Amino acid sequence: MSASITCTALSFSWPDGTPVLDDLQIAFGSGRSGLVGINGSGKSTLLKLIAGELTPADGTVRVAGEVGYLPQNVTLDTGLRVDQALGIAAVRAALHAIEAGDVAEEHFATVGDDWDVEERALATLGELGLGHIDLDRTIGEVSGGESVLLRLAALLLRRPDVLLLDEPTNNLDVYARRRLYDAVASWSGVMVVVSHDRELLELVDQIADLRSGEVTWYGGPYSAYEEALETEQEAAERMVRVAEADVKKQKRDLVDAQVKMARRRRYGQKMFEQKREPKIVMGARKRAAQVSSGKHRIMHEEKLADAKERLDGAVEAVRDDDEIRVDLPYTAVPPGRTVLTVMDLELKYGARVGGVLDLRGPERVALVGRNGSGKTTLLRTIAGELEPVAGETTAHVPLRFLPQRLDVLDGDLTVAENVARFAPGATNNHVRARLARFLFKGARADQSAATLSGGERFRAALAALMLAEPAPQLLMLDEPTNNLDMASVRQLTTALESYEGALVVASHDLPFLESIGITRWLLMEEGELKEITPEAVGYPA
Repeated sequence: MSASITCTALSFSWPDGTPVLDDLQIAFGSGRSGLVGINGSGKSTLLKLIAGELTPADGTVRVAGEVGYLPQNVTLDTGLRVDQALGIAAVRAALHAIEAGDVAEEHFATVGDDWDVEERALATLGELGLGHIDLDRTIGEVSGGESVLLRLAALLLRRPDVLLLDEPTNNLDVYARRRLYDAVASWSGVMVVVSHDRELLELVDQIADLRSGEVTWYGGPYSAYEEALETEQEAAERMVRVAEADVKKQKRDLVDAQVKMARRRRYGQKMFEQKREPKIVMGARKRAAQVSSGKHRIMHEEKLADAKERLDGAVEAVRDDDEIRVDLPYTAVPPGRTVLTVMDLELKYGARVGGVLDLRGPERVALVGRNGSGKTTLLRTIAGELEPVAGETTAHVPLRFLPQRLDVLDGDLTVAENVARFAPGATNNHVRARLARFLFKGARADQSAATLSGGERFRAALAALMLAEPAPQLLMLDEPTNNLDMASVRQLTTALESYEGALVVASHDLPFLESIGITRWLLMEEGELKEITPEAVGYPA
């Protein structure tokens, strides 16, 4: 039986009652499928339900074949050895025992038919660009991006029939992404990938668009999906214009009909008062006119109601993804003003910033470099979360740092309560008015932070920092586009366009960096921070 996934009448809600999926029908067959949709639509939840990490409130999930699942946030025990993380430690130990002359039966039972597991593991690591990592090293010695690839390597070694990938390029540098693209392109089973990475989504065979609890399928990669969607939206907007014109026409027809009926009633009343016909005839004529008038009115009202219903349907088909709006007048930094000074800085884990590095005015700085080069360590040191080995950093303006893990939020508190923690002087109405600009309107502001999707969690964390008191004039973001769908990346870009303070962004997402108007590029390489030109950013493989 070929591998497949079938979800029937699938429903799921969070413990606080927040609905995520309701009566969802979807099936995945062989090939690579990209699962897209706005943040909060239920993409990650669906993958967890398929992987068995969550239990549906109703409906069924049937999977034919073994499932391998790469979650959005990969966490591995730093004390594990690499072979343990790959799931081959027991087989490897048994092989080494046999090679040393120990012929105990349990060793052969452990090995089974997997005599080449060590060679396969090293080959898989090499294919993912991890050939330099020894199987006896510990996870604590590898970078966050390398740990993602290690988790993927573990899945590939298991050779599952179904592979689920949730934002797999998060935290991966340019080199690692290329390795992952190769692994995805060569996959021959069932694959479902959730991602905002356009280049990755160009490798899929079809796109499943999850929106408002329903799935629409589009053949081809993401570019074909975008073209089809654009055509659909143009048609939907035309239908709205047609439906609006029809509603106006039906309103005019109803008014005209009402005027005609009123004239007829006045004429009938006049004839009745003048008694030009027998009373019985006039009474019958009046009753017939009333019936006719009523039918005529009902007909026009029904036509108007139908026209309004068609308009509502047409409007619903037009996508209207709101944008984050940022209006923070106190974040502006005058040109030339020094906002940050870094002097002879030596960081934990070996990286350093030699001499004096100044950031002035509303500069927009991109911090790029390979996984494990020290970018996050530098940002955490500037933010005061890590002590430098030597040297010093001085922020001359209010500074806020948004880390990769978004751990500025308390999962036990609502979105509004989290923001209020950063702005204790703000009234509840002020907090909610500001949150509405970050698309948390009404009851959404009362949603528990623990139930937010990756993109919603990012939006809430960004709101908390942007609305903090005092307002941040230096904002540092570490891999901000991780977990964001395409619409959310556009929202973030719009938000940062209206931010008037200084900005430092560590990211591997080069199209995003180019879209936010970076004015200065810094490369962390071989333990040194270097200033580079924009042309040198796409460092070669």
